Amino acid sequence: MTSPSSPSEIAPPVFRRHGPDLGATPLVFASPHSGDVYPSEPDPHPDLTPAFLRSAEDALMETLARSAAEAVDAPLLAACIGRAYIDLNRAPDDLDPAAVAGADAVEPSPRARAGYGVIPRLSGDGRPLRASPLPRHEADRRLTRIHGVYHAELARLMEATRAAHGRAVLIDWHSMPGRAAGARPGVRGIDVVLGDRHGAACDAALVRRARAALEAKGLRVSLNRPYAGGWSTERWGRPAEGLHALQVEINRELYLDSVSLSPGPGFARATAVAVDLARALADGLRTEKKPRPRARHESL
Repeated sequence: MTSPSSPSEIAPPVFRRHGPDLGATPLVFASPHSGDVYPSEPDPHPDLTPAFLRSAEDALMETLARSAAEAVDAPLLAACIGRAYIDLNRAPDDLDPAAVAGADAVEPSPRARAGYGVIPRLSGDGRPLRASPLPRHEADRRLTRIHGVYHAELARLMEATRAAHGRAVLIDWHSMPGRAAGARPGVRGIDVVLGDRHGAACDAALVRRARAALEAKGLRVSLNRPYAGGWSTERWGRPAEGLHALQVEINRELYLDSVSLSPGPGFARATAVAVDLARALADGLRTEKKPRPRARHESL
């Protein structure tokens, strides 16, 4: 299983860091599904092609998120490893027994049972990724060397941001295919989905500000449908502790050529939308009363 940019083994970097170590506002940006490096698989499915492999990838989302991060002086954590190899927006124990040998004792989530656990069984377009289940020791290696490394860095950024600003707000950037947005011939789908786990993960005023900024650009915005937020949103969405998380899903048809995975005709507009969204969030955070920073002995 390879891509034009992939090494044959897991090797650094697991992620790329853009921007400052500590931002000017409580915002922390992340792009867990934009990686395009696919290390070799022990038993890839014989019908697997590069196009199938990359079909779940949030192609070019790192570029959009980086423009947004630079506009507000925020750090951005972007994955390098492709989603078909390991899904960084799933819990580390969300293993599918059909995808990982020896995972039978684990109770998989509905997503994992459908083929999209932390070690995916299917590509984004529903094609089998492997001819046989992945050995458990190989799954554990990926979880330690990729998933654990990425999330340790995200935790460091969130904790440092909260210590400095009194709170930390994770904006987790994603893209979605047009079919997931409800698009069909003659019918325009949703442009952006904001996921706050049905109000549990992020301050409501911040979500309202995000929605208003997007709708001011003429975009159709949905809240929590069909995406309420993945593991990162669940893990970091704890407003009572000064930790907020909002997942942003942008329709790929707004900016991407789905065949070449290169910028489409709407890429410049989508970049401007991402920048304006980031600025609206940053402005809102600056005007709100700053919470008391936690003392160093206080923990998550």
